[in-house]
Amino acid sequence: MSIDTALPPQVELEAPPVVVSEHTLTFDGFRYVARVVRQGDSVTAPLLLLGGSSQDRFSWIRHQAALLPLCDVVTVDLPGYGDADQLPPRYGTDFLAAATRHMVDALGLGEVNLFGGCFGGSIALRFAQHYPELVERLVLVGMTTTVPPEYEQAATRWLGMLDEGRYEEMARELVSRFMAPAGSGTIRRQAAIGRLIHRQFLEQTPRQFEMAVADHNRRLMRHEWYRPEPVPAVPTLVFTGEHDSLTPPGLGRGVAAVLPGAVFTTVKDADHLVHMERIEEFTDLLAHFLTDCPIDALPYCTPPECPSVAG
Repeated sequence: MSIDTALPPQVELEAPPVVVSEHTLTFDGFRYVARVVRQGDSVTAPLLLLGGSSQDRFSWIRHQAALLPLCDVVTVDLPGYGDADQLPPRYGTDFLAAATRHMVDALGLGEVNLFGGCFGGSIALRFAQHYPELVERLVLVGMTTTVPPEYEQAATRWLGMLDEGRYEEMARELVSRFMAPAGSGTIRRQAAIGRLIHRQFLEQTPRQFEMAVADHNRRLMRHEWYRPEPVPAVPTLVFTGEHDSLTPPGLGRGVAAVLPGAVFTTVKDADHLVHMERIEEFTDLLAHFLTDCPIDALPYCTPPECPSVAG
């Protein structure tokens, strides 16, 4: 009798199921909605994504598949975003950071890997300053320490267009402001992304226009965008697209310079909308950083810098 000692063919293990839960919460009288996505065991703390003024809790669905094997992905419509209650402009960044703290506590998240993009960067940084014990790592994208004067002038003009119902003209201006002008350099999918966000702007309801354009820009101009308060010495990454014309790399480098030990880089062939133009590279960079893997040899990034050390 012979015994077959050959190993059975390798069987690829099935990925754990993706589990999505939504939570309707209330903070200081304002209703908001959190979304938690899980897939099996995590190797790092939950990733909490705070996006820009026109982003909601569903804006990161295309990014989450690459991140779920590493950690839970948490997105949220804070007051003033998406399906949450409208938030009057008299409520500023401190309030939104406190609402984020309320959500972290309500969901029992503990320490989080905190991501803030554009307007969400201001909220994320204020959260890190006020609640440092809850931040394991910090990522800021398309962030500055000052609001450029030309943006404030444009925002004032957009508010007038909104009052006059000039939606098409306003949409064209918004797209041109958020995307690098022609001739800036190679930008992946620029034309397609430009058409997409132009259509998305025009498809917004009057309420969405009011929240994303009027309320957010009035809030931005009435409250401190950045406040030079202490920041926890946690691993911090600041980046943007190399051709970002809304928050240029020099401004991002300035953000990294005021954060202890922060690393700054840019993603090649992208502008301010790097999260849409280079989704695979964007999520790969996040995955490297969240798992403490080196980012100095990534082919799609410029060489990392440590501006705070150099200063």
